[in-house]
Amino acid sequence: MAQTILIVDDDPAQRRLLESVVGAQGYKTLTASDGRQALDLLRSGKGPAIDLMLLDLVMPGVNGMAVLAELRPENTALPILVLTANGSVTTVVQAMQAGANDFIVKPASPERLQVSIQNALKMNVLAGEISRLSRKTENRLLFSDLIARSLVMRQSIMLAERAAQSNIPILIEGESGVGKEVMARAIQGASDRSGKPFVAVNCGAIPENLVESILFGHEKGSFTGATTKKIGKFQEADGGTLFLDEVGELPPQIQVKLLRAIQEGEVDPVGGTKPIKVDIRLISATNKNLQQLVAEEKFREDLYYRLNVFPLGLPPLRERREDIPELIAYFIHRFAAEEGKPVRGIEDSAKEMLSDYRWPGNVRQLENAVYRAVVLSDREVLTLHDFPQIVGLSAFGDETVGAGGSIDGEGLHGSGVAGGFSPFTSDGHLRQLADVEGEMIRMAIDKYQNHMSEIARRLGIGRSTLYRKVRELGLDVRDAG
Repeated sequence: MAQTILIVDDDPAQRRLLESVVGAQGYKTLTASDGRQALDLLRSGKGPAIDLMLLDLVMPGVNGMAVLAELRPENTALPILVLTANGSVTTVVQAMQAGANDFIVKPASPERLQVSIQNALKMNVLAGEISRLSRKTENRLLFSDLIARSLVMRQSIMLAERAAQSNIPILIEGESGVGKEVMARAIQGASDRSGKPFVAVNCGAIPENLVESILFGHEKGSFTGATTKKIGKFQEADGGTLFLDEVGELPPQIQVKLLRAIQEGEVDPVGGTKPIKVDIRLISATNKNLQQLVAEEKFREDLYYRLNVFPLGLPPLRERREDIPELIAYFIHRFAAEEGKPVRGIEDSAKEMLSDYRWPGNVRQLENAVYRAVVLSDREVLTLHDFPQIVGLSAFGDETVGAGGSIDGEGLHGSGVAGGFSPFTSDGHLRQLADVEGEMIRMAIDKYQNHMSEIARRLGIGRSTLYRKVRELGLDVRDAG
């Protein structure tokens, strides 16, 4: 998505010249003939879409310095590059003190303009990311930090905003990679526990023999290797929020202790002699169907009802396609700034292909795909060629994914039978012809149920050739006709 630059100059010839130069560099342009028109435009509905302003200092009426003085108190984030024929040190200092990001002396060469624009936009992206990371580190992440143009995502956020105002236990349900922890952090940031501890625990990643100690803590000498006293995650989260990710992975004996901790508001450290009171906001998350686990007696029913007081579903990325272009733009700008790459956009054909893809790995997979593309690209605009795995998978249809293989953020891994076919390796290179041929034969045998005549016809080879290749592959196939 091309970024938009507002050009403010009272000279029509200068405006047309700047518009031509900036447009040739791949940016969208808006123009204003004086300072007042520029301020009105920035405060209108078009304002949020403006990424940078080129501002002439010397104009009749509201000049550039007046624009800076009026705009900066209400909009500190917009990059502003000032242009003037007066390049004196005094003018430069005054403009920079008033809030300009850079100073360009007229007439500016296209190269100078391009470098200044790119640097200002890059610094703005980094500043925004630093601000977001600071809020995340301080446990003050906001719902406005989430990208949510789609109706289904906005509905989820509306529910989350209401839940954030109370201390009600929340169960976030959704596939892997949809952003359950990010949502939990936004709930914390919108609650009265904002700024307090946010402790995330991946229940599926803890060794079973250490789960109790990690969650509830232990006393010195309570078991072999317990050389010191250690507080658990419940105590770490005291006063704040405890986020139990993949809570369905907890072993049964821990589910009993977790239920008591939630009911009583206290924990029993391993080897401890008395319980310890804790004050936490509990948010759980799962990518499994906990109701089904309850029916299968793999998850305690009473614990399920304790966790599932306020269920909150997060849609998979394939159900919020309106968000994909904005997510792509965000990841491109972020990774290009972080990695010092020239990338600042994506071709429409590539964006359309990414928007149409089903993304079984959800936002995490999209993030990894864009990250890889940005790192490997030396161009200003990403193309289809920068996403070889996704192009290869899309060529065989979304419905093929999952029948014989699964996809993570880096590529396809599967059994190689019908439904898991890709001509690319996991690192984006073409596979050897013999491997692809063998997989095609296996896929055809499965699809046409051992009818060798039909298989040979569909593959465009003779039956004798097909039988020979089947023998070479070591397949035991009984001809069905």
